[in-house]
Amino acid sequence: MKVNVILSPNNVDDLYFTGKTTVVIDVLRATSVILKALDAGAKEVIPVGSIDFAMKISVNSHGGQTLLCGERNTQMIEGFDLGNSPSEYTEESVSGKSIILFTTNGSKAIVKAKYSDKVFIASFNNLSKIAEHLVKLGNDVEIISSGASGIFCLEDTICAGALVKLMMEKTSDIKVTDATNASLILNEKYGSDIKLMMENCEHGQILKANGMDHDIEFCSTINNIPLIPYFSGGEIKLIKDEINESDSK
Repeated sequence: MKVNVILSPNNVDDLYFTGKTTVVIDVLRATSVILKALDAGAKEVIPVGSIDFAMKISVNSHGGQTLLCGERNTQMIEGFDLGNSPSEYTEESVSGKSIILFTTNGSKAIVKAKYSDKVFIASFNNLSKIAEHLVKLGNDVEIISSGASGIFCLEDTICAGALVKLMMEKTSDIKVTDATNASLILNEKYGSDIKLMMENCEHGQILKANGMDHDIEFCSTINNIPLIPYFSGGEIKLIKDEINESDSK
């Protein structure tokens, strides 16, 4: 199986993902938030690529069972129900509800991968579970580092490298691209202390400046949410651990 890391979503167009198995990573903070929301009992997460579309969907929702969530430039958007901090996604806040999520980078990257055959959501919080699932599938894999406004970012690429490393520990049948090799090298250099790396990367410094140190703490925790979020039909839900026949095709 061939594993390729895309260092920025801007490097490819939407149709590039047609028929592929794709993993989207935005550890600070969208994919970490998605995991937290689903772990807290959210019915589903609906990622969107624009604030206007998020507002349109929320207007058409009924019964108060939909929450409008996310951020722009790290800050909660006026009129939204929740921001983009994992600490906001408690069972009391989100259990049984649909989450409409717009973020500056992560939700856009997920939507961009919509033509994939399979799309999984990953962060440091579920690395081992995702690695195990991908190896069982045995498909070629595209890993998207969501980056920062289309520009390379360290933390997503290191997470991608950590994911590939785990996959390589589970099987020797992996071929890597130059970009994947770069992610492995960066993970080797900085991956021994994920929290320290996040505190010092560009986006981590922005979060710290805005008093969001607790988000860095959560997002740097490895394998605390061993779940597999799956994006299909415009919605992210959890899939079962086992692979059924339709998954294997």
